[in-house]
Parts: sequence; structure tokens; C-alpha cells
Amino acid sequence: MGDLYNTSSLIVLNRFNFSDENVFPTFLFATLSYLIILFCNLILILTIVLNRSLHQPMHLILLNLPINDLIGSTAFFTQAIKDILTNNKTMQYSTCVTQAFFIHIYACGTVFILTAMAYDRYIAICLPLKYNTIMTNAHIMRIITIVWMSCLVVIGVLFYLLLRLPRCRSEVTHPYCDNPTLLTLVCADTSINNIYGLFTVAITQLIGNGMILYTYLQILVACFRSKRSDTKAKALQTCATHLAVFLLLECLGLFTIISYRIRNLSPHLRRFIGVLTLVFPPTLNPIIYGLKTKEIREKIVHFLLNKSFQLQPVVR
Repeated sequence: MGDLYNTSSLIVLNRFNFSDENVFPTFLFATLSYLIILFCNLILILTIVLNRSLHQPMHLILLNLPINDLIGSTAFFTQAIKDILTNNKTMQYSTCVTQAFFIHIYACGTVFILTAMAYDRYIAICLPLKYNTIMTNAHIMRIITIVWMSCLVVIGVLFYLLLRLPRCRSEVTHPYCDNPTLLTLVCADTSINNIYGLFTVAITQLIGNGMILYTYLQILVACFRSKRSDTKAKALQTCATHLAVFLLLECLGLFTIISYRIRNLSPHLRRFIGVLTLVFPPTLNPIIYGLKTKEIREKIVHFLLNKSFQLQPVVR
């Protein structure tokens, strides 16, 4: 039985089959996409970190979103760009596992961070007089610690269950490595893995979606009860935008999860939706949650203008 197991440290890649004329445009598109994501999220991080006036509960929680987006996009794009450019057909199994781990951290982190942000907005709008009492620095750090530790524990157990199993296959066809893809390489009973995977997805979605929908529902009720039309309009616009981005992310994520269990689904469609979950949110989040916030937008403009003036040569 032992010789049936694949103990090789290499896996075979069969996911990017581009013709010679399509390699450079695809490489250029992937590189530009990653650079845009990198620029937008780094600007948002630097703006919040370097401006003491933005060291408020809402912005401190928001700071975790671009960090999380960079984890997911970097895990995907750096390997994808390398594979496209070199046309490499093999990868170290450890590299594939590492990429999958960080992509799952990104997926879990997105749900939990957006849940924490919704909770903060709920306290700010529905309990404004108690906001400063509840959202202390200690409480904020507790929330952020719970978010990241929860993700590390949930995903850590997921990959512990995966890595204990022997492999007998080595071909990967998905655009990136993730837990379902790695499970296709396994030649043992994966029932425990499947049960745990579905259980964690159900729990995180139930907690995340339940809290977000409840908090935004309460915010909407508070807005309609408010007598100030400007406050109502601003809050409604913010809620609508945040919910639209969240629902887009949820639809993409859930479709990706469900697609692995639909055998007759086109593999090209599965790959396309899978890539979108790692491209759209990291691109939209800094714009929707950053640039649309007045305080952050003003600080970003000030930051960029200062840098551009400093880079200009002095004319003598």
C-alpha cells in the first residue's frame, strides 16, 4: 500500500494553458491588477497609521481590512504572475499549502472584519451616547484580537486535518491552491475534513451574516426614526453601499464553495468566479470603505499632495 502514496514534494500544475500570443497580455493584466490593489490598500493603511486624528475605533477596525486584502491578493497574484511568466508546470507542495492557508485566512478574515465594522457602526448610530464608553481602546484591541485569533484557530484546524492525510495524486487544475483543491490530491477518507469544512462555513456565515444583517437593520430603523434628513440620507447611503459590497463578496464566496460540489459545472466558470473573489473585494474595499469616508478621503488627498510636492525638483 505504501507505494500507492505520492510522497513527492512536487505537484503538477495544469491551470494556465495560454497560447504564446496571450501570455504577455495576461501577465500585464495580472501585474497591473495586483499593483492597483497594492497601491490602493497601502495608501489606506499609511493614511490611517500616519494620521493620529484617524486613530479612532472605526478607523482602527477598518485598518485590518486592507491588511487582510493584501494577504489574500499577495498569496494569489505573486504565484499566479510567476506561473504565467515562466509557464512553470510544477510547484512545491509546501508552497501550494502555504498559498491555500493564507487565502483561507483572507476569506475568514473578510467576514469577521466586516462583522466587527458593522458592530462598530451599530454602536455609533444606535447608541451614540454610549459609544465612547463602550468602544474604548481596550475593547477595540479585544475585538481585533478575537477576529484574527478566531481565523487562525479555524483555519489552523482545517489544515491540520488536511495535512494528516496521505496523497496519491499530484495534478492541480484550479487557478490557485485551496483546501478543496488539496483534498482532491488525497487518497484517504475525507469525511471528517468535509464535515469540519461545512460546519465552519455554516457557523462563520451564520454568525457573520446574522450580525451584519441585524446591525444594519437596526441602523436603518434608527435612520428612519431620525428627524434630521441629512443624517438619515448619509447613513442610508453608507448602509446601502456597505451592504452591496458585502453581498457581492458573499455571493462570490458562496458560489465558489458550492461549485466544488456541483460535478457538471463548467471548470472555466468555477475558475473565473474563484479568481473574482480574490480580485474584486481587495480592489473595491479601499474605495468603498476608505475613499467614500470623508475624513479618510481628505487625509489621502493631503498625503498624496504632500508627497507629490516633495518629489518635485527645486528650480533655482
